[in-house]
Amino acid sequence: MSDEAIRLAVIGRIFRRRWRLLAVLAVAGGLVGYGGSLLFPPRYTTSASVLLPGAWQERELTTQTQIATSSVVLDRVAAALPWSGAGGNGLRDRVSATAADGNIIKISGTADTPARAQQLSDQAAQEFVTFAARYSGDGSDAEAAQPEALRQLVEQAGRRITDLADAAGSGQSVESVQTRTELVKLRTALQDAVKKLDQVDPAATRTVNLVVLGPAARPTGEAPPTRTQLVAGGAALFLALGVVGHLATARMSRRLRTGPEIAAALGSVLLGTVDVPGERSAHRPEGRGPRALVRRLLGTDVRWDLPTRHAPGDEAGRQLRFRRVCDRLRDRLPAPRPLLVIVPDGDGTAGRAAGRLAAEAEGGPSPSSSSRGCPELRVVAVSVSRPLVPDRDDESGALVVLSAGSWTAAELAGIAEACAEAGHEIVGTVVASVVRARPERSTGRDPDGATPVLAATGDTRRAAG
Repeated sequence: MSDEAIRLAVIGRIFRRRWRLLAVLAVAGGLVGYGGSLLFPPRYTTSASVLLPGAWQERELTTQTQIATSSVVLDRVAAALPWSGAGGNGLRDRVSATAADGNIIKISGTADTPARAQQLSDQAAQEFVTFAARYSGDGSDAEAAQPEALRQLVEQAGRRITDLADAAGSGQSVESVQTRTELVKLRTALQDAVKKLDQVDPAATRTVNLVVLGPAARPTGEAPPTRTQLVAGGAALFLALGVVGHLATARMSRRLRTGPEIAAALGSVLLGTVDVPGERSAHRPEGRGPRALVRRLLGTDVRWDLPTRHAPGDEAGRQLRFRRVCDRLRDRLPAPRPLLVIVPDGDGTAGRAAGRLAAEAEGGPSPSSSSRGCPELRVVAVSVSRPLVPDRDDESGALVVLSAGSWTAAELAGIAEACAEAGHEIVGTVVASVVRARPERSTGRDPDGATPVLAATGDTRRAAG
């Protein structure tokens, strides 16, 4: 899995073999989402529309939206609402404004009830219109009459300058000429100022006549995220985390998966790979107690990262693989003496393969025949955590049978050290794989049904640890 690309088949295998655990994670995520919805009360959102008559540029509309959500307007809204009690800063996250098409400003308010959301939107729109009209000069007659009064003052000043120029004399003296000249210049400057005042762009002095387009509609549904969305989101999040956790665990796994790697970790040679028909408990380790029961209920005792291969042949083909292993084992032994078969404790696939291999060796030619038959195989289960192998008696060596992808290099090195400590030389390694095969009717004894012997059949005073 560490070097294998993540494909849809891998995801499907996770769902197929760990669906119970994923279902529990999805339910847990839904409960967390439901708990989050209780911590965050439901919110309701509605909008009130304000129309800006005339032609407006985009930057001007942006300015109006910023004014609608300014602290001045929000402070007025908070003061007008008796239930607010949080001030303008408390309403900053609950009131928003956006510019829509047609010079319309939509002011949205969010509250814990539909009635309060409607009241907040209406009040924010009203305060925005009032503030915009006040700062633009709309509704103030005195401020609107200022340009006209200025013109009248300029005209009066012009007439007064003319009178002073006439009173200055006929201009026979130097002083009178200078006075008349200064007065004429002053009158000309005032006339130019009046002309410039008349030429001022009317758009620059226009008043903002905002119109509220009716009251805000009362919301009928919660604003997202709703309780249903939180529950569904929590379930989906936990489900995704469960799948990602399975993939990450498989990528970081140090379990050996190929025959050469397993043989190298044991310091022996690979005699072959045998196939065992798949069963419901093919990837299910043995165990008892509450923890094993929980693992069984959740399906975590089923190996999902080992793909179940389809059988390349029929029962005759699988039997031929076992016979070839027996032939290679016979060629490696100098004499047909008994051989110790070591199976890791809890490896059900290896146990079934060892039982089948022992049955094939028993049904082969006798050791006394000229064809040098297979040696007698004694199957022993060895604990991987604390490996203890029986001492050597009359065995010619040890044969290790185990399944791929179940053990790390350190665990296999411990088994090899235990064999060396007991005086056994590992003559070979057999890797067992699970295949999916159709059930077949058997007329005679089925070697697959043989129960592996988990203790030495020779000297009973030595047992596996």
